[in-house]
Amino acid sequence: MSRFDSVVLDVDSTLSGIEGIDWLAQLRGKELAAWSAELTDRAMRGEIPIEAVYGERMRAVRPTLPEIQQLGRVYVERIAPQAAETLSDLRNAGVHLVMVSGGLREAILPLAVALGVPDQNVHAVSVFFDDAGNYTGFEEDSPLTRQLGKKTLVASMGLKGPILAVGDGMTDSEMKAVVDSFAAYTGFTKRDSVIERADFVIDNFDQLRELVLQ
Repeated sequence: MSRFDSVVLDVDSTLSGIEGIDWLAQLRGKELAAWSAELTDRAMRGEIPIEAVYGERMRAVRPTLPEIQQLGRVYVERIAPQAAETLSDLRNAGVHLVMVSGGLREAILPLAVALGVPDQNVHAVSVFFDDAGNYTGFEEDSPLTRQLGKKTLVASMGLKGPILAVGDGMTDSEMKAVVDSFAAYTGFTKRDSVIERADFVIDNFDQLRELVLQ
């Protein structure tokens, strides 16, 4: 028996131990990397809305297709301990798994494959390139580029409940309004403002298994 019928999972610093945009920013030098990391942390703590920084960071970094492909490999290399095994157990128990991220879809898809999550259950922001693989833009109208985007998107999915949302940032905690429970994942980073809003706090995926499969 499972306590939840659906589990909505964040990606960056939850399913994988990196922040994708910050990893890409590191390719542009220390100054841009530090700037991006500070914005990410402030946004994930809820100090500034994600829409205030999303486009600015993308225009500064302008990732190429080969860089996105490399990021995809790094996502897989940095999978959270026991995440693959736990998601397999949840799936075998009939739990519906969904990945919802403000990260870049084309980089996240390899991680989804490694975790056994079908492409149609992966919700992230697409990035666009020209024929030479140069950056041309991103999916600016995606709700996932906005502070309440995860909440809005999950509310529209018609997921079978009870629903558990799992993540490390303030945008993840916003989903609490449209799911049954929110678990703050602290395996990679701990944000007090997020933990305070959580119904559960877990720091590894064995604990997620125990939480869902009661």
